[in-house]
Amino acid sequence: MPRGQLPALKPKTRAWNKGRIIGQKRPLLPKQVWAIRARLELAGNLRDLALFNIAIDSKLRGCDLVRLKVSDLVINQRARERASVIQSKIGKPVQFELTENTRDSVMTWVNAPEMFRFAFMFPSRFHDRPHISTRQYGRLVRDWVTSIGLEPSGYGTHSLRRTKASEIYRKTGNLRAVQLLLGHTKVDSTVRYLGVELEDALSIAERIDL
Repeated sequence: MPRGQLPALKPKTRAWNKGRIIGQKRPLLPKQVWAIRARLELAGNLRDLALFNIAIDSKLRGCDLVRLKVSDLVINQRARERASVIQSKIGKPVQFELTENTRDSVMTWVNAPEMFRFAFMFPSRFHDRPHISTRQYGRLVRDWVTSIGLEPSGYGTHSLRRTKASEIYRKTGNLRAVQLLLGHTKVDSTVRYLGVELEDALSIAERIDL
């Protein structure tokens, strides 16, 4: 290097996570669930209302949610109170409940003219795809949370998966129940997924008298 010449500086690469919120997406609060639901009902958006309600009740991953078929949720022209699907990630079944509100939205959507002869609950508008994509589902979630004034970078599809599970854990402290409902093979996965802290675990232990 010639005397007096400063060494060349390499341009800094912009960090991929700069300006983004990293980590687990927040679950929705009950009042936020009802706010989104009310907006979808007022807008008469039958598909999105059914999708949102099923996402909350089923606690399914997005990849399994978008693949739901009408036959998974409806039998003999009635919505099932309980349903079971095989999880694509681990190949094992998981069961979930459908509340009355969700069952009503399912049947309203299934009987809509737009659903005539479609096998999938949420068919794609593109002829080369049988159902909506997980990416499209993610965009819908972003639109839903934005519509009630939430910052979209803090929420995602896993927010809906975690919402009811987090509320069940908060009210019962029953990790095993939440593990079964989420379809986790290990309770450790449930602990990490819910972000359970040591203080939570100790509080649960203190309520168990042996």
